[in-house]
Amino acid sequence: YAMLLSLIFLIVLVAAIVGFVFRHEIKTSFESNLDLALKNYNATADPHSEAVDTIQRTLHCCGVQNYSDWERTEYFSQKGIPSSCCKNPNDCSEEDLKDPNKAQLKVFVNGCFFLVTSTMESKMSVVAGISFGIACFQLIGIILSCCLSRYITNNQYEMV
Repeated sequence: YAMLLSLIFLIVLVAAIVGFVFRHEIKTSFESNLDLALKNYNATADPHSEAVDTIQRTLHCCGVQNYSDWERTEYFSQKGIPSSCCKNPNDCSEEDLKDPNKAQLKVFVNGCFFLVTSTMESKMSVVAGISFGIACFQLIGIILSCCLSRYITNNQYEMV
């Protein structure tokens, strides 16, 4: 049992170290994937398009760096900026969303990349704290299982 807990502890430790070391690559990958999701956006039941809409509605942001990122997409040429960028969905018309100057007043102007990464970084301390707590419980379990094993071994010799 102690060996199994030790193995799990080492896996968690390695995962934490790898996540910390490669955090910049994760940001870069996220930015490129978010940019790709914007280029392939189609406002249907596509999971990537739904994810973009959810991020924009939840974090009150629009585009990767700002709302003007939508101007380089095929979706913009057809329908303008998506309604998920609107500050007030009842106040956004399709004509407003097709004109970047009018849209600037109606949509969130901040980009989603900075908001998502700053939200993730602010929550990392909570994740690190929970992980540290779990690791402490695992270490206690390893120590107690070793003590129990030693105690059982010592008592068996006394019985004989």
